[in-house]
Amino acid sequence: MKAKRPVFVKLPVRWIDAGGLKAFKWQQGGSDETAALMLLAVLAHHMDPDDGSVKLTYDQLCQAADLSRAKVAGGLSILETRGLIEKIASQRSGYRLADYNPLANWAKLPVSGIYLGDRVRAFTEFRLRSRAELDALKLYFLFAARRNRAMNMAPISYEKITEHCGVANDRIRPALNILAVNDLVHTERFTSTRVEGGIAHAYRLTHLDGNRHLGTIGRDSDFDLGLQVEDATY
Repeated sequence: MKAKRPVFVKLPVRWIDAGGLKAFKWQQGGSDETAALMLLAVLAHHMDPDDGSVKLTYDQLCQAADLSRAKVAGGLSILETRGLIEKIASQRSGYRLADYNPLANWAKLPVSGIYLGDRVRAFTEFRLRSRAELDALKLYFLFAARRNRAMNMAPISYEKITEHCGVANDRIRPALNILAVNDLVHTERFTSTRVEGGIAHAYRLTHLDGNRHLGTIGRDSDFDLGLQVEDATY
């Protein structure tokens, strides 16, 4: 693995925009579904920025994601079957992130700040026994894809979260708690004239553009002040 990691990598997101996160269902593959998204993150963290290729052995994947070899095998199979990664035939441990284009259709995915040694720190706390962990990862990828660059946050309602990644309303808060406890996402509250009650929420990935948050852009910053928000998230 690389000794020095980038601050972020460019994650292909067209599959997320197309609703691909909804394919990851606990009742379908159980913890293998969770392992698949953990591995997708790890593969993205180590990919070549020019062509999206990555070379990691099973042992390296096991270490980075804190998974058993059986879970790595199950997770990789899911990613290949769903067309999110491609095996590079000429390389024994080579993969490529599908639809990778360094010039378009990507989102920033934090890297260096979430590692402790050769492991993703948060993944060492996952137990793969709860659907909430899968939900948390689905939200994490969604927030990366929906991040508003000007605000450095993903302004999205519970309704839109359910619509885009299939996590039911009553499961969103437990998933957010997992992301918060593991220092992956911060939830921000701010005023907005677009929502009932005047208070809206947005979600900020940690270890990414850390100088841009409500403390620096101001809590009065609102979508009504001219910031472009995709998809009418409210």
